[in-house]
Amino acid sequence: MKKIGLFSDTHGYIDDKLLDFFKEVDEVWHAGDIGDISVIEKTEMLKPVRAVFGNIDGQDVRIRYPENNRFKVEDVDVFITHIGGYPGRYDKRVKSEILKETPDLFISGHSHILKVIYDNKLNLLHINPGAYGKSGFHKVRTAVRFEIDGKNIKSLEVLEVKR
Repeated sequence: MKKIGLFSDTHGYIDDKLLDFFKEVDEVWHAGDIGDISVIEKTEMLKPVRAVFGNIDGQDVRIRYPENNRFKVEDVDVFITHIGGYPGRYDKRVKSEILKETPDLFISGHSHILKVIYDNKLNLLHINPGAYGKSGFHKVRTAVRFEIDGKNIKSLEVLEVKR
């Protein structure tokens, strides 16, 4: 079993509430718009990090992380990208890959809106952790953590912090 911490759209901001929320996880995943590499460096002091770059990220982030990150954890095929859409409205940049080789878990950021949606047509779970940074229209900063146990994705918890 692996415990995962997931956040996105930090736009260069991180705080102790988030790091405390991720204290008991095994890995942390960032779904883009990191904003400043120091966000990753502070997180890496706590746990291993997997990430993708987002549309606001500079070369320091883009050199280190891909646009799409696909990997397996336990028995779950994971696909992370920053701009990916959601069930019924996948972004054209990733839609063909999702349809050709459907992941079990599709993660994206960008919208600043926390979403957890099961796609019944493709039999995949979509998670957008919302935004944890202070830039954007969102009124609540959010992040999630969950467990992957074999093929099961379970025990999802949400951190909400008012801006």
